[in-house]
Amino acid sequence: MALEKYVLFTILGCSLVTWFLRVTPFIILQHFHLPKLVLDFLSFVPIAIMAGLWIESLLNRQPNQLPTINWLNLGASIPTFLAAIISKNLLITVIVGVIGAGVLQIVF
Repeated sequence: MALEKYVLFTILGCSLVTWFLRVTPFIILQHFHLPKLVLDFLSFVPIAIMAGLWIESLLNRQPNQLPTINWLNLGASIPTFLAAIISKNLLITVIVGVIGAGVLQIVF
């Protein structure tokens, strides 16, 4: 029983710290006016994060070797990218990506 309480308190503590770190910047920035240059810079953060995650999923890492291309993820990325450009709708983009990845997993 003591271990269960320890795990529960650990999960609750980590949740509280995570929530606090994510909410605090929004609370603090409500009282400040940021310069346009800073706002323009911050507008690139989401796309930079998504691009980094996407590139990481396209590469297979092996110890002591150069990265290789994950062809299944690349194949699923092409229709997903086209769906994002054409529809400009996040839901459609996600659906096309999941279906594309699923079909490629089944076929190959």
